[in-house]
Amino acid sequence: MPRPPATFATSRLVGRMPRADDAPAVFNSYACDPEVTRYLSWRAYDRVEPLAAFLRECVAHWEKGDGHLAWLLCLKGTDTPIGSIGMTMEGGGKVMFGYVLARKFWRHGFAAEALTHLVDWSLAQPTVYRAWAFCDVENTASVRVMEKAGMVREGILRRWHVCPTLAAEPRDCVCCAKVK
Repeated sequence: MPRPPATFATSRLVGRMPRADDAPAVFNSYACDPEVTRYLSWRAYDRVEPLAAFLRECVAHWEKGDGHLAWLLCLKGTDTPIGSIGMTMEGGGKVMFGYVLARKFWRHGFAAEALTHLVDWSLAQPTVYRAWAFCDVENTASVRVMEKAGMVREGILRRWHVCPTLAAEPRDCVCCAKVK
């Protein structure tokens, strides 16, 4: 699969590679909000430095061109992150997606807009056959994001994912995908 673009634009958003110096803006925008991270695999950050270390890891993934590739999402005309979307290229022609958005920007279609763009880009690649994502069964808003992006609900992944803010054990997740 070709390397994904370092930046992309939709009608209202720009996705760009993260930088370590984005940490304070990302922290203040969404990464410190326990409501935003409620269904995610990571807890809200309580300090900026661990977030900066994570962003440095994200930059390293881009430099190597492997692993989880993340973009920070900014409103067009700004450079301030309002969220993030990422993709992991798996073997066998599969790409998995994940996303997070600052609470202030929920229910405006931004996550679906970014996800639609990247799902479409991925499935336009000759060697990609499946674009997929999952979320906690209680995260109905995220299921709607996936469905708006053209993904179809395939079923429930039993005891699939740990949301550390909800439980120490894996929880059931909804799996959605778009295939060609």
